[in-house]
Amino acid sequence: MRIESSFGDMRQQSIRNEPYRKSMDTDFQSSIVVWGDFQLDFQQLHNFRVLSKIQNITKAAKELSLTQSALSKSIARLEEDVGVPLFERNPRGVILNAYGNVFLQYANRAVQEMTDAQKKINEMIDPMHGVISFGFIPSLRPSFVPNLIRLFLKETPSVKFQLSQGSTRKVIHQLESAEVDLVFCSPQDEVENISTFPIINEELYLVVPKEHRLAQMKEVDLCEVENDLFVHYQQDLPLRQVIDGFCEKSGFHPKVAIEGSEDEIIGGLVAANCGVALMPSTPGLDLTKVSMLRVREPQCRRVIEMGWRTNGYMSPAVERFKNFVIESILLIDCPQGISVMADDLKSKE
Repeated sequence: MRIESSFGDMRQQSIRNEPYRKSMDTDFQSSIVVWGDFQLDFQQLHNFRVLSKIQNITKAAKELSLTQSALSKSIARLEEDVGVPLFERNPRGVILNAYGNVFLQYANRAVQEMTDAQKKINEMIDPMHGVISFGFIPSLRPSFVPNLIRLFLKETPSVKFQLSQGSTRKVIHQLESAEVDLVFCSPQDEVENISTFPIINEELYLVVPKEHRLAQMKEVDLCEVENDLFVHYQQDLPLRQVIDGFCEKSGFHPKVAIEGSEDEIIGGLVAANCGVALMPSTPGLDLTKVSMLRVREPQCRRVIEMGWRTNGYMSPAVERFKNFVIESILLIDCPQGISVMADDLKSKE
């Protein structure tokens, strides 16, 4: 089918079945809009929109700082790429035809999407207005995480946070897959492309059912439960190794009745009288059914680390937050059972 363009010679064109595509992808570096099976220079869209508004080649070319010839060629190439003429001539200049009016709707949408995307990216890379996402283990939820955010927002009130809660294994996976920028969790075996920094020391409690013989005690030695059944963490979890080490210091290996992966599950099983557990203070623990006992000997604490990727881009906002945590962690009012590793922090500064 022959198509006559107002800006070029008669050209043999094959009209595509779908001249107007519903979706567009953008390449910021090359300023190219990918439209279905062909590419449009972003400048072409800008020229088209200006001409559709001014409706006069001479005036539009002046507005765009182009020669009339250059503008005409740009529109002609655009019409050739799209597969249909977009303008019609009249005594006063040019006007959009039916195809052009449809194309203008999508061109406006494309430009707006590009503008919004650039604005969003600018906000993300602005250290005072960016978005920070981090994952954390459940025991940090009641006080540590809220207080950490509260203190940072005093300095940087326009930053936004996206939070994710889960086991150490879960949040480390999120970090590796770039779903989060930072994590706060138990130490892991060395993971490629992830750096860590110790930030707090979290106390572990002996949790027993209310009917347990030690339930009324405030403090115990860990060896006092060497013959009890344990509700324990799964073997592939970092906390399992930590707890096993404390038991070995007390001269016994825990007799494992049930294994779990989440703090809430472990606490719930103890409440159901399935055994005792050594675990951190956990949100939602039913203190009407269990007792939390401090351990005198050995001192049972686990390290909580902050981790981040070393092989990916870190926005200025995330970099600012990471440095804030390292430099200002001593100011945070930590919950009972959590204390800042002051010596380690001072040695790192």
